[in-house]
Amino acid sequence: MLLQKNRNSFMAKSRTSIYAALISNTAIGIIKFVAAYFSGSSAMLSEGIHSIVDSCNELLLLFGISRSKRPADIEHPFGHGQDLYFWSLIVSILVFGLGGGMSVYEGINHVRNPIPLDDVLWNYIVLGSAFVFEVVSFYIAARDFLKEPGSKGHFWSNLRKSKDPGFFIVIYESVGDLAGLIIAFGGVVLSHYYNSPIIDGVASILIGLVLTIIAVLMIIESRNLLIGESADLKLVKQTEDLIRGDRDVFEVQRPLTVQLSPDEVFLALNLQFRNELTGAQVVEGINRLEKGIREKFPQIKQIYLEAQNLSKNKRG
Repeated sequence: MLLQKNRNSFMAKSRTSIYAALISNTAIGIIKFVAAYFSGSSAMLSEGIHSIVDSCNELLLLFGISRSKRPADIEHPFGHGQDLYFWSLIVSILVFGLGGGMSVYEGINHVRNPIPLDDVLWNYIVLGSAFVFEVVSFYIAARDFLKEPGSKGHFWSNLRKSKDPGFFIVIYESVGDLAGLIIAFGGVVLSHYYNSPIIDGVASILIGLVLTIIAVLMIIESRNLLIGESADLKLVKQTEDLIRGDRDVFEVQRPLTVQLSPDEVFLALNLQFRNELTGAQVVEGINRLEKGIREKFPQIKQIYLEAQNLSKNKRG
């Protein structure tokens, strides 16, 4: 019960960012489509597609969080935490295919069959409003991420090391949104100034390329987590130091860890106790180590410890 409560509390932090992005992207996407209809802007249509895809992605992330909270069972003894990583991979692929691919496709069509822009005032109003909303969405996600343990220091480096798709996917998407809005604005301005709708089509292609790059980064992060990425290296080192500092431990191999979910780590240990310890003392040492690890590193929920003294083996 306590484990489930802690997990729900942790997930609630990233859900705030997801809900903020969902509301923002849905509202902006609808407005962008309206502006694209009245102005005929290919870049604006690409931006509308981008926002709707992002909204669908937020829904999938929320679905993944819900699925990952299911308790462990016989078929899944370590729980369902990695379900979130599966859905984050699906989200990344959707950004690549629907966001990037359709924007490039739409831009190429517009270059081959240019349509003059009409009523560009719609575009300026929507792009300006969308930029404000996206900045707010990015701020909420970045603020919540910076509250997480270990997030201090270099922002982008720590984001790449994040184990929570609720943060790194939303922030990557926000960066892509902001870059896309700037490109769309430039495309509309230049296309209108030079009376060349081809420029608007080129802007749509550039938006698609930006989304593709963002999607590739997201795919790499999600794939690493899905196939069993190690916990943060600082955590691994601190855990090793804690064990080596125990009075009864003679030697310990480097701890093996797997990130099971954003707030759950599996830890495997192979260590040797001092030779003169009795079996009862070894068991006492094992219990002391497990208690100490869980108290100092609450994200380590699963511990497998293989312990031995120099002459006897004892599993715990």
